[in-house]
Formats: sequence, structure tokens, C-alpha cells
Amino acid sequence: MHDRAASDHDPRPQPPEPPAPNACCESGCPLCVHDLYADDLARYRQALAAWEARQRAHAR
Repeated sequence: MHDRAASDHDPRPQPPEPPAPNACCESGCPLCVHDLYADDLARYRQALAAWEARQRAHAR
């Protein structure tokens, strides 16, 4: 029960939603939806790695 309560306070990060197939207008925008998604994905991966480290530390 304690492990469940701890995980409720530190939920696993959720991955970002990928852009819809037609979200990019292909006009060379300075901040393309694919660039924004790549940034979000990098932040998610960092958050997930940190979360996994906390879970391993908590399991000890």
C-alpha cells in the first residue's frame, strides 16, 4: 500500500502527443511542429530518466 501511495505522489511522466500527420504545413516555419515535438520528447526522456532513478532509489 505504501508503494502505491508513493507512486500516486510521483506519477510516471507521460510522453508528448506526436503531431498529427497533417500538422506540418511544409513551409519552413522557424518553429515547426516537428521541432517542437522533438523538444517535448527530449524533455520527456529527461523527466522519465529522473523518475526511473527516483523509483530505483525508493525501491531500496
